Amino acid sequence: MSDQDDLLPGDDVNETPADIKMQKEDATQQAEGPASSEAGEEKKIADDMGMVLDIPVNMTIELGRTKMKIRQLLNLSQGAIVPLDGLVGEPLDILINGYLIAQGEVVVVADKFGIRITDIMTPSERMNRLSR
Repeated sequence: MSDQDDLLPGDDVNETPADIKMQKEDATQQAEGPASSEAGEEKKIADDMGMVLDIPVNMTIELGRTKMKIRQLLNLSQGAIVPLDGLVGEPLDILINGYLIAQGEVVVVADKFGIRITDIMTPSERMNRLSR
């Protein structure tokens, strides 16, 4: 009787130890049921979030804006004052990668400027501002 006579239906004589290990892992996961699968999904999501949390972004605090002609721009000199459209006491826009996400007010922290967030935009508020 040959070795192939001892095989059961579905057995593969060309299986490697790695194939057998994978089959055992699959069987274990199936036996553990959905709870194990959900835990695996949660770990994957946590790993993906870890990668996202390390992505650098640019934060810009916008004090105000103005429009001027190139002639006016070229006439600017040291000491010139450029009026902006922002009003004193008006909240400043906080942009992340150019997108408005919040507003805040200027504060001084240890002889440096900072910003206190006073309002965070909801996604619908952000869409409304984009359509203006």
